[in-house]
Amino acid sequence: MGEEEQHQNSTESFMAMKAGLRQAIEVISSLISLSHSIKVFSVKWQLIRKKLEELNSGLMAAENCDSSQNTQVFSGLIPSVLVTANECHNLARSCADLSYSGKLLMQSDLDVMIARFDSHVKNLSGIYSAGILSHGFAIVVSRPGLGAGKDDMRFYIRDLLTRMKIGDIEMKRQALVNLYQVVDEDERYAKLVVEVGGIVNVLVGFLDSPEMEIQEEASKIVSLLSGFDLYKGVLVGAGIIGPLVRVLENGSELGKEGAARCLQRLTVNSDNAWSVSAHGGVTALLKICSSGEFGGELIGLACALLRNLVGVEEIKRFIVEEGAISTFIKLARSRDEIVQINSMEFLQNMASGDDSVRQMVVREGGVRALVRVLDPKSSTSSKTREVALRAIENLCFSSQSCINMLMNFGFINQLFFLLRNGEASVQELALKVTFRLCSASEEAKKAIGDAGFMPELLKLLDAKSYEVREMATEALSSLVSVPKNRKRFVQDDRNVGFLLQLLDQEDGISGNKKLLLSILMSLTNCNSGRRKIASSGYLKNIEKLAEAEVYDAKKLVRKLSTNRFRSILSGFWHS
Repeated sequence: MGEEEQHQNSTESFMAMKAGLRQAIEVISSLISLSHSIKVFSVKWQLIRKKLEELNSGLMAAENCDSSQNTQVFSGLIPSVLVTANECHNLARSCADLSYSGKLLMQSDLDVMIARFDSHVKNLSGIYSAGILSHGFAIVVSRPGLGAGKDDMRFYIRDLLTRMKIGDIEMKRQALVNLYQVVDEDERYAKLVVEVGGIVNVLVGFLDSPEMEIQEEASKIVSLLSGFDLYKGVLVGAGIIGPLVRVLENGSELGKEGAARCLQRLTVNSDNAWSVSAHGGVTALLKICSSGEFGGELIGLACALLRNLVGVEEIKRFIVEEGAISTFIKLARSRDEIVQINSMEFLQNMASGDDSVRQMVVREGGVRALVRVLDPKSSTSSKTREVALRAIENLCFSSQSCINMLMNFGFINQLFFLLRNGEASVQELALKVTFRLCSASEEAKKAIGDAGFMPELLKLLDAKSYEVREMATEALSSLVSVPKNRKRFVQDDRNVGFLLQLLDQEDGISGNKKLLLSILMSLTNCNSGRRKIASSGYLKNIEKLAEAEVYDAKKLVRKLSTNRFRSILSGFWHS
């Protein structure tokens, strides 16, 4: 036989094989469609349909191959598939028409069909596994358009599942990439991934793959799925926690990120915390945080995951015993914003309601590290400063020694900078901390007065927010109770005038009006303060309040009525 004749025969065989493939695909597609209309033996028909969809997906991948090398391989498979499919079609028609002769006989026939289709799927899988169909030839089924129906979307997912099961490494990787894209862009696919049997188990299996790219892509997909509360139980039920922890231990950095993100979502409210710990997850996370080998994204995720786990007291104790506090104080000094924020929040979680841990944070240099974050000379973001300030408020105000430490580290000057120049959220938090600091000690009040806080607090007395006005007024009232601060405050005529003006603007007998009267009462304890109030144009307003039986106003008028100020007032007031 000549070379030309051999080539002709080869071409004819290839075309016959392609025609057989097309016929098998059409028969199976028709059978899948018919199976949806069958109302009897529903469980068995669901199993058959699952096998048909897997087989159809694999055959379509084969049809997209342009290599004649596959002719001999498929020449035996296609005829047997067609025979089984045609026999099954006859059974399907009998079930749809309810024309079968006996229930037990039909159940037996359907069991035979399930076994035969399973055998065909395994044979096709063997062809793929042997590398006869490689990624170089197989073309991925086109992704359904935006308006696609559920059946088209399900078929596409089935096709990806087949490729993940029986494709070579590159085909598996590409199928995972495509699966991630559709789930990321359309949450309807996430539901299908869970509904289509086997995909979640395949993804969980891929987490233990020695191929890093396969592991990485799988971790990204399960991380996406864990963002849906409905599917968390499915993932946990598939035994995902152990494989995810193994990725944390041995995976690539990208794989570790996906695993940490997934576990963080699965452990919200300390759910599944014990399972993570039992698989060695806590040790793996502490190693990530302390090794110095990884980027901010991964360390931030590890911190966030650990925050979820410390809700379990035994896990928190283990973390403390492992010496983690010093690790996270070190991370709080990082130049990476994500690392800084997450480590500070972790320290807060650890110390919350636990005085022994709080003392450990203080003892190991946590206060200095937090104060350093607030340095006005640094390029730290407002978000980072806000987290540091909140951590200081939560960690440092439960003991006088901590407050003294803050003052020694120059915290008051940094607080003043934030109160004057911070963004709104930071400024409000700085005001709250100032208010708390004013209640700490006489030394703190003096230091705050010396640092120039009073004019800034005065400006905030006219703020839109009632809460801000209230905190600023209370803080100022506390500060002017110190003689040195009082004297400094009344030196500027505008300060007293502004207070009296605000008092005039307040409607009714509000809490804020009482606080303003309290400040003015404190100011009367120095001569210049009494004189400026008594000689102001707002005195009549205070007298009206006193006439209206406002107790604080009456007290203020009586104070102003004594000694040499008596002649200034028009009346004499009695309680």
